[in-house]
Amino acid sequence: MKHFKFMKSITPVVLFLLLVIVGACKEKEAANASEATMEEEPEFTPINDSIVANAVIYEANIRQFSPEGTFDAFTAKIPELKDLGVKIIWLMPIHPISMEKRKAEGDLLVADIEDPEERKKYLGSPYAVANYNEVNPDFGTKEDFSELVNIAHENGMYVIIDWVPNHTGWDHVWITEHPDYYTKNEKGEITDPIQDNGEPWGWTDVADLNYDNPEMRKAMIDEMMYWVAEQDIDGFRCDVAHGVPLDFWQTAIPALREKKDIFMLAEAEIPALMQGDSLFDMSYAWEGHHVLNELAQGKKNVKDFDRYMDSLTVKMEANDILMNFVTNHDENAWAGPLRERMGEASETMTALTYTLPGMPLIYSGQEYDLNKRLSFFGKDTIPNTKGMTWLLLNKLGNLKNTLPALEGGKEPASYERIATSLDENVLAFRRKKGNSELIYVANVSENPVTFTLPVSGEFTNAMDKGTVNLLDNQEHSFAPWEYLILTK
Repeated sequence: MKHFKFMKSITPVVLFLLLVIVGACKEKEAANASEATMEEEPEFTPINDSIVANAVIYEANIRQFSPEGTFDAFTAKIPELKDLGVKIIWLMPIHPISMEKRKAEGDLLVADIEDPEERKKYLGSPYAVANYNEVNPDFGTKEDFSELVNIAHENGMYVIIDWVPNHTGWDHVWITEHPDYYTKNEKGEITDPIQDNGEPWGWTDVADLNYDNPEMRKAMIDEMMYWVAEQDIDGFRCDVAHGVPLDFWQTAIPALREKKDIFMLAEAEIPALMQGDSLFDMSYAWEGHHVLNELAQGKKNVKDFDRYMDSLTVKMEANDILMNFVTNHDENAWAGPLRERMGEASETMTALTYTLPGMPLIYSGQEYDLNKRLSFFGKDTIPNTKGMTWLLLNKLGNLKNTLPALEGGKEPASYERIATSLDENVLAFRRKKGNSELIYVANVSENPVTFTLPVSGEFTNAMDKGTVNLLDNQEHSFAPWEYLILTK
């Protein structure tokens, strides 16, 4: 009743003012709520040293990744890559492929095949680029590519594209418009790439670029800048990076970084390419990969592995990053899939690439237990069933992402070799950073072994989360290729 009398005493003017005030308050509340929501949405952070430190890199072979072989088909799978700890996606060349001198297989060119239907099977090498500024129409459109980058960013991942600076395909517009951009023989003819000894590499489907020409250098930087500035990529994997003069990279990389923080991967193992802070961030652990292959094949032992690791302290700077891998597109196509090369040692060596200083690589199909050589010049398809390797990479990726003792960036966790009583066949080492500790111990031989390990304490088995209590120099028996990853 009192409430009724109060309402009747309000004049129309006062009521109007009250409504205005209430409305203004509601608008302010809505604005504040909107701002709060916007503040809660995480902004995409440009790639930096802390992200790189615990990253897993994934090499995406768009052509072979799906039956469609398109950007869209790969984009749909990007969220799943988070389960594997992937933070950097490296796309194999996305550009159109030259038709002229297109290879079929070996030295056979597509033009040499008489049957038109047979010719269609061969799509050429993705490293014979016809146009740096476009995308391969077989993969989709630039809009499709942009969507791929956007989805990756939304999922906290970074996209680097394969760049081929050493040569172009024979259809490239520079061939006719700027023939002076290319290396020529004594007859004035453009040549395919030549080795330092004067012999050709056998890459007859591509034309060698001449880095003595300053205009060509400028044009190359402009082409790379387009993808950073206009397509928002996060860096490059540079094919045959060692085949390009170092002083080009000393100019190009800082120029690109003025536009955006980017990640640079060199297909090389040349320490000079990573000197200082202005050149490449990471290069291939090619020598390390070959050591792992030969360990798995019984051709080398732990002493050989130790010599390799010791050599890194001499030739590499402390903040250099190496990409560790058991497979990639070259190894798969030309040397064979993982199981063909490493057999029963495959899991042991895969785990090793995650626990060593550096960054581990997953190649398209590895996560799905790929066990065949993918066609390099034609269409193929990887499997799409999650099995044992997916579970393995999921556990290893989570470790890599979260454990400071596995950081492998500019300020990596320490690496300390642990001597055992059987040092030729048992590999053991410790990684540490702050209070975080990891121990990797493995029988890297095809025979059962018994050994002692000078380690004591309570640890967690990283693969099954069980507790492991070690006594100093107690005896351990490992089956062939058995390994343990212990954390503390």
